[in-house]
Amino acid sequence: MDVVFLSRLQFALTIMFHYLFPPLTIGLGVVLVYLEGMYLRTREPIFENAARFWTKIFGLNFALGVVTGIVMEFEFGTNWAAYSRYVGDVFGSALAAEGIFAFFLESGFLSLLLFGWDRIGPKMHFFATCMVALGGIFSSVWIVIANSWQQTPAGHVIREHTINGETFLRAEIVDFWALVFNPSTVNRLIHVWIGCFILGAFFVMSISAWYLLKGRHIEFAKRSFKGGLLLATISSLAQLNSGHYQAEGVAEHQPAKLAALEGVYKTEKGVGMYIFGWPDDETETVRFGLEIPGMLSFLVHGDFNAEVTGLDELEERWGRPPVWLTFQAYHIMVGIGMLFIGSTLVACFYWWRGTLFEQRWLLWYFVFAVGLAFVANELGWVAAEVGRQPWIVYPTVVNGELTGGLRTSDGISEAVRASQVLSSIIFFGLIYLMLFALWISLLHKKISHGPEPLTESPPEHKGTVLGAAAALRRHEHSLTEADEQSES
Repeated sequence: MDVVFLSRLQFALTIMFHYLFPPLTIGLGVVLVYLEGMYLRTREPIFENAARFWTKIFGLNFALGVVTGIVMEFEFGTNWAAYSRYVGDVFGSALAAEGIFAFFLESGFLSLLLFGWDRIGPKMHFFATCMVALGGIFSSVWIVIANSWQQTPAGHVIREHTINGETFLRAEIVDFWALVFNPSTVNRLIHVWIGCFILGAFFVMSISAWYLLKGRHIEFAKRSFKGGLLLATISSLAQLNSGHYQAEGVAEHQPAKLAALEGVYKTEKGVGMYIFGWPDDETETVRFGLEIPGMLSFLVHGDFNAEVTGLDELEERWGRPPVWLTFQAYHIMVGIGMLFIGSTLVACFYWWRGTLFEQRWLLWYFVFAVGLAFVANELGWVAAEVGRQPWIVYPTVVNGELTGGLRTSDGISEAVRASQVLSSIIFFGLIYLMLFALWISLLHKKISHGPEPLTESPPEHKGTVLGAAAALRRHEHSLTEADEQSES
């Protein structure tokens, strides 16, 4: 098999498995901030109880996210050496910033979040939770900046370098802030964040709905479910607006990707938007499609009769992305998003009516809907990355001509062999299968155990001098009882 295809397949395997964890960690971080904030405001023990439980899940996902993320840094050097050389100056700055501003912030406060419940005061613990959640968000900022630069490069120049008689091109930063705020960064960053919030919210609702259906931890489950529903509803509605602005950016800077996303093979006026369909590259049509007439022209240009450029005019200049995979990934993602908007609004209606937790069919839906949230997050990246092929770094247009850019086939390591990549795919597949089984097993164990029973001790004294004094008195009392029993 082709070494380029196998290397792309290997990176797809590692990055998609890794991306199971960071969005869930970021989403759960927001949930933890909400729960601890509510506890500080109301002093209701149920909020502290919920925060303690979700912290355990958060810690598990954080650990697996770190472990699975390390692999990709080595892949850049082993499989994509030419690409690493081309983008090294750009990516080096972004990844260094991630380590300084994000990873140290997370790791510095993570121990306080996980182990500081009975050792520090509630306000200090809340601060640690906020810092860890903020660190996760900062980490995503620099990763998305680097990836967005690949989609819409800015703030750099292309220079030739010669080493040992070999000449190669290298992108070098000339304007750091232009790199950071390249044309797609802000829209893509907001879209990614909202996707993380949706996943975290649906994860919380899934487990909470399960407890409600089984009649376990009722008060905990109700509070957690309502918090998750509030976040999911707001985020799902916001994602619709975010997706629209991102699509406008794609239309402006990556017209071939837009054509692949919507199956626009030929340049036409009044182009419709497909709800679903089956792109056929041989006939260059979308078969079995349900289309909203003129909608794509309106969304891109604000005119139902505006012309949308198709792949027939774009392919020679930009290349042709894999249309079928790009189209299906994008439309399934959008379909899941619309389902989430409808289902969360229905749940909010029943909440308003006071009958939310009587709708067992709806609770069962939310138990399994978290799987769709994972799928939507993964497919969003599939559409974004496959849709920019055949470019690993997209070219820019200067005076009507394409400049810069790096094709995927030119980014591969010269020394790597197809057999080596194939064996590594098999090896990684087995390792990730074991890690996935471990993750599911530990999740099942923690969910089966559930939150700890509520204690009767005053929550406002935990982590304070009064709390320490109370604990000392209880300890002395237990020793006195033990002495009395031994004497008798």
